[in-house]
Amino acid sequence: MRLFLLPVSTRRTFMYAQRLNVTATAADRNYIDKGAAWAAKKWAQWEKKESGWQRKVVDYGNHAFRRIPYEEWGLKSVPPLSARRRDDELTGRDKVELVFPGAAISIDKAEQLALKLATERQGLHRQKMMWCFIGMPITIPFVLVPVIPNLPFFYLVYRAWSHWRAISGGKHVQWLVENRLLLLSPSKILDQLYSKAAPSPIAETAGKEQLLLTQKQVRSFSETLDVPALEIELERAIWQVEKALQEDQDRPSKETKEEAKQDGDKSKPEPKESEEAEGKEPPAPGKERQ
Repeated sequence: MRLFLLPVSTRRTFMYAQRLNVTATAADRNYIDKGAAWAAKKWAQWEKKESGWQRKVVDYGNHAFRRIPYEEWGLKSVPPLSARRRDDELTGRDKVELVFPGAAISIDKAEQLALKLATERQGLHRQKMMWCFIGMPITIPFVLVPVIPNLPFFYLVYRAWSHWRAISGGKHVQWLVENRLLLLSPSKILDQLYSKAAPSPIAETAGKEQLLLTQKQVRSFSETLDVPALEIELERAIWQVEKALQEDQDRPSKETKEEAKQDGDKSKPEPKESEEAEGKEPPAPGKERQ
């Protein structure tokens, strides 16, 4: 296995695992892996549909998948730590390389960054996985709907599996770091790819955090590193970070408008309580009010 640490911005890094020498047969996979493979195959068949409810499900599904945090997708790419994989990694039969741009990540901080990315979201994934389990029984009545399968139930099943895989992947990376089994590999190739990065308009105005990658560079990364599956993962990560930076950029302007509106309301003259404001003439000098 090869782990990549790819900074997307000056404050956010994407971790991705490339599985090498995948020789596992169908008999070696558990029921969860077999179910995930079946679902992926079925999803690919639905994507070929030009119309109908299956095409709509795919369109809405892909829209939802794009919003699943890129950190979760990265942890899901790390395989769970099985007993066989543990033995292979401990004995050195399966060496795990940690590849990162040395110009952006110092070699003495690479392991700790990998550990942080592996552990910082474990509590969140556990909590959301439990909520998926709680929600599954609520969706059971949808099975009575004819023709269309129980989509809410299957979505919760998928999300529960996704959170479980993210937890398992994080634990695997944590185990590798704690047992000092990662081979640190600063990459000159990555340094060259990052040096060609063009500044983003968002990066120039986002303040402290700056975008380090753009969508135009995704294909060159995946082709140069010879990791085709990395292309869609980086596209998703960059899109999410761009969206977050844009929201951060727009937030101060909204706050300024609200403050200006409040200041404008305060500057309005308060209605006078004098008789002139009520449209009454003041009493003549020397005369008392009756």
